[in-house]
Amino acid sequence: MRTTLTVYAILFLSPLVGLNAAERSRPNIVVFLADDMGWGDSGCYGSELIASPNIDKLASQGVKFTQCYSACGVCSPSRSAILTGRTPYRNGVYRHLSGNHEAHLRSSEITYPKLLKTIGYETCHVGKWHLNSKPQFNTSEYPQPGDHGYDYWMATHNNAAPSHKNPNNFVRNGKPVGELTGFSAPLVAAEATRWLSDVRDKSKPFALSVWIHEPHSPIATDSRFSGLYNGHKNSKYMCNITQLDHALGQVMRALDEQGVSDNTLLIFTSDNGPVAQFGGTTGGLRGAKRSDHEGGIRVPGIARWPGHIKPGTVSDVPVIGTDIFATVLDITGIPLPRDRTIDGVSMLPAFAGKPVERKVPLFWRTHVSPPADRVALRIGDWKLVGNETLTKFQLYEIQKDWKEERDLAAAMPEKTEEMRRRLFEVWKAIEAEGPDQWWKSERQKPAQGGKLNY
Repeated sequence: MRTTLTVYAILFLSPLVGLNAAERSRPNIVVFLADDMGWGDSGCYGSELIASPNIDKLASQGVKFTQCYSACGVCSPSRSAILTGRTPYRNGVYRHLSGNHEAHLRSSEITYPKLLKTIGYETCHVGKWHLNSKPQFNTSEYPQPGDHGYDYWMATHNNAAPSHKNPNNFVRNGKPVGELTGFSAPLVAAEATRWLSDVRDKSKPFALSVWIHEPHSPIATDSRFSGLYNGHKNSKYMCNITQLDHALGQVMRALDEQGVSDNTLLIFTSDNGPVAQFGGTTGGLRGAKRSDHEGGIRVPGIARWPGHIKPGTVSDVPVIGTDIFATVLDITGIPLPRDRTIDGVSMLPAFAGKPVERKVPLFWRTHVSPPADRVALRIGDWKLVGNETLTKFQLYEIQKDWKEERDLAAAMPEKTEEMRRRLFEVWKAIEAEGPDQWWKSERQKPAQGGKLNY
């Protein structure tokens, strides 16, 4: 893969060599990713109960997207899409990765941290990883964060364990860290802060991924926040959102202290929608985590980039986690890879509320049981939702009917059929490019010699 990237750099990045010093000055990139946070779980997205001062502040300093989507209704696939710009079935991480499953983010995938390193960026990942199964994590047989472009990483496979309080399963650059004292999100933010202040080469631009565990179960919250909502039935969850918000504030302050905030694109979003039984809220959207109705895939999305994004902007342009890859490449001058399909597009127009142009429509397929409304396609204001077997479909005019209360499939059969045909076209292309169609057999085909064919 190193050879592939070297060739890529020679072919596509060589024009950058002649740029002057001012032109070579590139923005830093920070992606702060919450875990299972709902669209309605913060003040700036309509919650009248949850205190989220840092999320709200970030929204006031940049652009808040009212129609930001995760690439899947569960976490591993949506994370893979952020890094690769490719819909999860296309890049191989089509399902939640736990247990002994063989799917993982393959070495052959090109991530934006890998590409940024070719033009001199320093890279760091802290927090949850979840792009391989548990037996694959921190082994030499499968790619780890370092193999996907991160110079420095401190991560857990999936959840912090045995609890988000005093976790003992973090690994730093391949070495177990041991028990940490504190709570997951602030601990992850503290590691990000330490890397920013003490570890990185400050002569280089950087890309930092902060993928926290909150508010995923098992929820554990510091006493500083745990008494804020006494008497409310969802107080435990709400406190955890405020703890998450505190961690975001830690990172925002660290950027200020290092004097890099003005040259940093900071993106805040979630990997998928909330789990209702734990207290998560969708702000009135239908469905929740694991559904491809809006509640499972529409998530908070905020971007701040001083001098480039007008403070206090609200954009209703639909964007998706997959777009982060193309956006990072756009603002750093790296061409999109030409040897594979990139589903995402640059969000730069959407930062100003202007539409983006997509060659591949917004598409979701969430592989979980039991089969239900797990497939969706959106083109413009129209959204088609299908069941797992692609035999039953619902049609919504989503801009008007954002709660998905009026199924128009029976009333508009021609539009439904048009959308259905387009969905099958998109799915057929994705399926053809996916690795050995893991989703069908739940196992990857062995190559000759008994080894897995990555």
